[in-house]
Amino acid sequence: MDDRRVVVASVRPHVHNGRFAVKRTVGTRFTVDADVFTDGHDSLTVVLRHRLAGAPRWEEVDMASRYNDLWAAAFIPEQVGTYEYTVEAWIDHFASWREGLAKKTEAGQAVPSELLEGAALIEAAAARADASDREWLTVRAERLRAAAPEEERVREAMEPSLLAVMRRHADRSRAVSYDHPLPLRVERERAGFGAWYEMFPRSAAPRDGRGSTLREAEVRLPEIAAMGFDVLYLPPIHPIGATHRKGRNNSVTAGPDDVGSPWAIGGAAGGHKSIEPALGTFEDFDHFVAAAKREGLEIALDIAFQCSPDHPYVREHPEWFRKRPDGTIQYAENPPKKYQDIYPFDFECADWRGLWEELKSVVVFWAERGVRIFRIDNPHTKPFRFWEWLIEGVQRQFPDAIFLSEAFTRPKVMQYLAKSGFTQSYTYFTWRNTKSDLEAYFTELTATDIREYLRPNLFTNTPDILHEFLQFGGRPAFQLRLVLAATLGANYGIYGPAFELCEGRAIPGTEEYVDSEKYQVRVWDRESHVSIRDFVTRVNEIRRAHPALHQDHSLRFHRTDNEQILFYSKTSPDGADLVLVVVNLDPHHTQEGWLHVPIEEFGIAAGQTYQAHDLISDARYFWEGDRSFVRIDPQICPAHVFVIRRRLHTERDFDYFQ
Repeated sequence: MDDRRVVVASVRPHVHNGRFAVKRTVGTRFTVDADVFTDGHDSLTVVLRHRLAGAPRWEEVDMASRYNDLWAAAFIPEQVGTYEYTVEAWIDHFASWREGLAKKTEAGQAVPSELLEGAALIEAAAARADASDREWLTVRAERLRAAAPEEERVREAMEPSLLAVMRRHADRSRAVSYDHPLPLRVERERAGFGAWYEMFPRSAAPRDGRGSTLREAEVRLPEIAAMGFDVLYLPPIHPIGATHRKGRNNSVTAGPDDVGSPWAIGGAAGGHKSIEPALGTFEDFDHFVAAAKREGLEIALDIAFQCSPDHPYVREHPEWFRKRPDGTIQYAENPPKKYQDIYPFDFECADWRGLWEELKSVVVFWAERGVRIFRIDNPHTKPFRFWEWLIEGVQRQFPDAIFLSEAFTRPKVMQYLAKSGFTQSYTYFTWRNTKSDLEAYFTELTATDIREYLRPNLFTNTPDILHEFLQFGGRPAFQLRLVLAATLGANYGIYGPAFELCEGRAIPGTEEYVDSEKYQVRVWDRESHVSIRDFVTRVNEIRRAHPALHQDHSLRFHRTDNEQILFYSKTSPDGADLVLVVVNLDPHHTQEGWLHVPIEEFGIAAGQTYQAHDLISDARYFWEGDRSFVRIDPQICPAHVFVIRRRLHTERDFDYFQ
């Protein structure tokens, strides 16, 4: 029979009660709350326990009682790895006794027996204490039993120093812990905050009618870094197959000069552990990675687990592929799309263990060459257990590895992939263009349990997806979608230079680019007058300068009286940085309306004047009260990004009024 009286009913946050890990980044405050209670009126001590998984000793933080038996505490994880945390609680008999003693003395009651009870509790603690505290506690017990005036002994019993030492040596023999420790995956800063730029290296600096090499592509690195990007993502750089090679605009017939799709991996020059000869050698790749690092850029590589018919795996391991009744291998399909140049793996083949080990070795191979960020192509078409096993194994060897899930599939599948270990996830952002859709979707991502395990990475466009909003919205559409991606999400990306040059040409009735870089080398006029490079640069400067935009959990939407105007805020964890974003969602027309500013929530008093500094235009406005009028012409700029100054210190603050 268990005589323990404390109940630790639940601990939050958790994912599937600890089946999967909650995600955070190094140096960010991790808050835990729990429902803890007991029968009667005894005092409780509740602690949050945490440690790096496998460490011999737990760290403890006292939890504070908030209301209705809800307790909370926090700690800051300081290194990359998997932590575990739990809650432990016990009845604090000394604190209960002390509280009762205070009530009786305040009521004028004599407490001789109570003081003897306290002395006994202190003596019991002394028996548990180390040598340094044992004598000190023994003296305190004797003082409570002494013949001194009762008032003096009560004062001795109520000393805060005595309570602190008694807490240190509490009787935890009947302590209750939560059912089991819960996991917390702590990753490096880039997992939680970063701007991605996608580039086909063969189109980076084409010359003489041919694609560029990796060495030649280095010319673009300073420009990309200067725009404020952190990650340069490259589509597959492996040899491209010749069999069933796709021609321009996804033609099933390739001409002699067609370069093929980088996702048709494998040829005479090798497979997933080789480099396309037209791009260069491993020496060139290492030089490219080092050059990017000097510019402050980190390289992300595309990992696509599929093969062209010419891949060495097809010849060496035909058992890894699914065969049709006529003995041929089934190529990939996503009806109505057909990928005649790609063979998918059969993850249910008899040699699935060998297949899994080989595919993990591909990631390890590139990690050993200095790559730590991987964008995973179509992970939803492979088993969940495979990804859980692979990511855990790779991160055990390379704790700083980051995995981005490119899974445009059903919501629960996307979420389960995130739970299975993916650091970041593509989202439905591309298809959320109305105010109601954006508010509903991002409330789901940032204000529900999904936020504990799924980190959104908001790509404005991809080589596969040119949404009709960008096809017909012109330059303002690209600008407003950039502001949304860069401020709604701590992680975001663009496929450029198609995005920075406002490329809106699509094959009619589709989201496919005309003259897609997936199938040909493109020559981009980066000095075109339509370029929004300067605008992109300014938005990234704002992101880096403002801690409020480095996380997603503080995102809040606010009311406007115009359905074409989206209004939201983010606040830094310490509350010092407050950013308000106002976006005209209509790229064609000027929109105006009233913003309902929640000044009380922002710590602004009624009648107080505060400054709204537009970080895009550098204009400063002075607002008062909870309503402010905006008029946004998308042809000038479709958005405001305001930083709010809640205290104006000098008359000079008003000199900027415009």
